[in-house]
Amino acid sequence: MAITTFTDEHTSPIPPSRIFKASIIDSHNLIPKLMPQAIKSIEIIQGDGSAGSIKQINFAEGSPFKCVKYRVDELNEKTFTYGYTLIEGDSLAANLEKITYEVKFEQSADGGSISKITSKYYTVGDFTLKEDEVKAGKERVLAMYKAVEAFLIQNPDAYV
Repeated sequence: MAITTFTDEHTSPIPPSRIFKASIIDSHNLIPKLMPQAIKSIEIIQGDGSAGSIKQINFAEGSPFKCVKYRVDELNEKTFTYGYTLIEGDSLAANLEKITYEVKFEQSADGGSISKITSKYYTVGDFTLKEDEVKAGKERVLAMYKAVEAFLIQNPDAYV
């Protein structure tokens, strides 16, 4: 097994508390409304959404994937940190044991936020990740993040 790590950073004009509440805490309600063409639903199938919970993302018709399940490893509303592990689903395929994500939102000097995301891909055997597949996954996550950001800009009283 090999572990391949990627880190990304994005800036937003939205303060950490608002983007964290919208994109993490209330993702199961907000994301399917903002992106029905991509996400059919997000269900909490075990727990209450806090650490230890299991969530399932059901993708929209026509998506290359049907669904994924992930475990919430950390959810800290004070430090705006969130960790989760993809544990099941067609996006993992036979060559990936799991994918872990660590997300942290920090206050930026202009009153907005900086999101820092670390993803770790745990491969099976001597499998090597294809950069284009990782890039496609990152682009889907960024699109979700940008949809939430646009919603919060258009709705300044939401998730205050």
